Amino acid sequence: MGSLVLMVAALSLSSSAVPSARGEGQLLTDGFTAVELAEAQFKVQKPYDVPLAERYELVDGVMRRMWVYADDKPISSDHPGGPRTEIKIEQLIYSTGVWQFEGYGYIPSETSGASVMQIFGAAEHATTLMLHVYDGRLTYYRDDARVVDACIYDRWFRLNVVHDVAASNVTVFVDGEQRLNVPGRGRDAHYFKFGVYGQTNNGMSNRMESWWRDVKVFTKC
Repeated sequence: MGSLVLMVAALSLSSSAVPSARGEGQLLTDGFTAVELAEAQFKVQKPYDVPLAERYELVDGVMRRMWVYADDKPISSDHPGGPRTEIKIEQLIYSTGVWQFEGYGYIPSETSGASVMQIFGAAEHATTLMLHVYDGRLTYYRDDARVVDACIYDRWFRLNVVHDVAASNVTVFVDGEQRLNVPGRGRDAHYFKFGVYGQTNNGMSNRMESWWRDVKVFTKC
């Protein structure tokens, strides 16, 4: 990603290029309580053999830029997963109630074959939800029949993900519009992650990248 493009995108963070949380989007968090998050809870997981600064950048204390390469190592020498630079929201494992992730994301057009957001924890799988990017489409895992957004590249979007644990239900909204409603996958321990996680069996691009800002978590017990 060229430095000029990154500079323009960073400057746009305070402009109308990023929609404000009002109108329909505001209604999504009505009735929820915001969870106070400390910076230390935004734990970056990155290839174990490279310094953090080579895969992660915090721009102006606001925008979190994460990137990874298809041939990168996993997060530890004994970890079976693919290459990733993801943020795990630590010390926020939930098992009951209704929880909501909200954040503004940006996916550069060179990125494909990567998960950009997930709810970790499931009974027979590792995750309850993964949102993947393939050739400009944001999808539910690798399901071409469940496209969450058909044109996700090179624009800021607001993502809201609501997980009702008791009802075993997950609902995904993009820019305030409901795009997906799927069953949960069981288990009683979950947490949110976001960034880029290469899907090794699904045609990763050489470089995968995502930017995030204003990430918040809400709950309703």
